[in-house]
Amino acid sequence: MSTVWLNGALVEAEHAHITITDRGFLLADGLFETMLATQGHIQQLDEHLARLVAGAAVLRMPVPFDAAVLGRACEDVLVATGLRTADRASLRLTLTRGSGPRGVLPPKDAHTTVLITASNMPAPPDAMTAITCKTIRRDAASPLSAIKSLAYTGNILARLEAEDAGVSEALILNTDGNLAETTSSNVFLVEDGALVTPPVSDGALPGISRAGVIEQALALGIPVKEQTVTPDRLHSAIEIFLTNSLIGICPLTALDGHTLPVGALTERLIEAMEL
Repeated sequence: MSTVWLNGALVEAEHAHITITDRGFLLADGLFETMLATQGHIQQLDEHLARLVAGAAVLRMPVPFDAAVLGRACEDVLVATGLRTADRASLRLTLTRGSGPRGVLPPKDAHTTVLITASNMPAPPDAMTAITCKTIRRDAASPLSAIKSLAYTGNILARLEAEDAGVSEALILNTDGNLAETTSSNVFLVEDGALVTPPVSDGALPGISRAGVIEQALALGIPVKEQTVTPDRLHSAIEIFLTNSLIGICPLTALDGHTLPVGALTERLIEAMEL
C-alpha cells in the first residue's frame, strides 16, 4: 500500500481523496514538479520549489505551504513509501487551484490542493531516438510555455506521434517553425565545440537540469549559446542530447531516421555531471 502527502498530512493512497470539483481535474488548472531522489537526497529541491512558486505566481494561484514544509513533506513521503534508501526514486509535487464552481473564472477564495507522490525510478536509458513532431507547435508567446502547467495535452499528442514512429521522443517546434524542446526534455546541440540550446523566449521550458548543464559546461570552459535553432541547424548538429531531472543527460542517437554519434563533448558532460 502506497503513502502520499495530501494537503498537509501523510495518508494511504487508497484513502486519499480529491474532490470531483477540483479544477486541476476539470480544467488542468495547476502545476507540477518532478524531482529525482537518490538514496534520500532530493536533487535540486530548492530550484524545483522556486520554479513551482514562480509558476504559481504566473497563474495567480496561492501556495499554501512554504518551501521548508514542502521539502520536509517530500522527505516524509520517501520514508513512508520505503524509498528513502532507493538508488533512484521519482517525486511528483502537484499543485492545483482546488475546488471551484462551474465556469472558467477561478474562485476568489481558492483553497489549493497539494499532492506529493513517490515511486521507484529505473535507470535512465543509455540513449534515445526522436522525430521532429509534425502535428503540434509550441506557442512561445504564451506564459504557459515557461511553466510546468498541468495542461499537457499537446505533449501527449506529440509523444503519441513518436510512439507511432517507433522512436522515444518528439522534438517540438514553435509556431515560428524553430526548435522549442521535446515532450519532456530540453535539447542541446553541439556545434564547433560549443553547446547550443533554444532560449526560453523560443518556447523552451526553463529546465532545472538545463540550467545545471549550462553551469557545468561553463565551469569546464565549454561555450554555451542560447540561440534560435532552425530545423536546418538542428539537422546539421554533430551531437544532440536531451536533459531533464529524471534522465540527466541522455544522448540522441537518431533524429528523423538519421543516425547521430554519441560524441566526446556529450560524454564529457555526462561524466562531469555524475561526479
